[in-house]
Amino acid sequence: MSSTAILGPSENGAPHARSAADRRIHKRVQLNHLGRFMRANKSEYPCRMRDISVGGASISAPVDLEMGERVVALFDGLGVLEGHVVRLFDGGFAMAFVMTEHRREKLAATLMFLVNKAGMPGIEGRRHERSIPVNNSQQLLLPNDFTIDCRVIDVSLSGASIETVARPPLDSEVKLGSLRARVVRHHETGIAVRFIDVQPPTAIRRFFG
Repeated sequence: MSSTAILGPSENGAPHARSAADRRIHKRVQLNHLGRFMRANKSEYPCRMRDISVGGASISAPVDLEMGERVVALFDGLGVLEGHVVRLFDGGFAMAFVMTEHRREKLAATLMFLVNKAGMPGIEGRRHERSIPVNNSQQLLLPNDFTIDCRVIDVSLSGASIETVARPPLDSEVKLGSLRARVVRHHETGIAVRFIDVQPPTAIRRFFG
């Protein structure tokens, strides 16, 4: 599948000006990923992905938004998605993404991976799928109040895998940057932690890019 096969917003999220030819070319991927989004007024809410392409997405939400409103959303495995509301429907909204060409290409590759992984154009998303952070150099505060440098291998809304020489006890509390977490597993190169609070898009974006 070429990247152009999944360009553009889904039919649910298409701006009214899009042509029928565009809708035929730009395929959507149906997902069921949980996430969070931030409105223009900085308020944050949980949400669920309905479908997505590299141009936009259709999202179920518990509040009514406004046409043209700026939205920042975060979904496990997809990262931060920014854009504007282009359509409203009962129980949610559709957004058109605003992103660089490089970011669009990365999203296209992620969607192709998801499609190929499932063997069909619609798949059920796991709640805590992880993504590789852009900013992976962090500091880890250990239970003895000693801080060491570490590398974040992958991260999700609920936790992270960390490369570190430290092996704090299981269930002990640590801090990854300023994010409080508990150690849930030791692995060959470090530890896995679960955030004490599921993180909003602003926190993930600020710390991990």
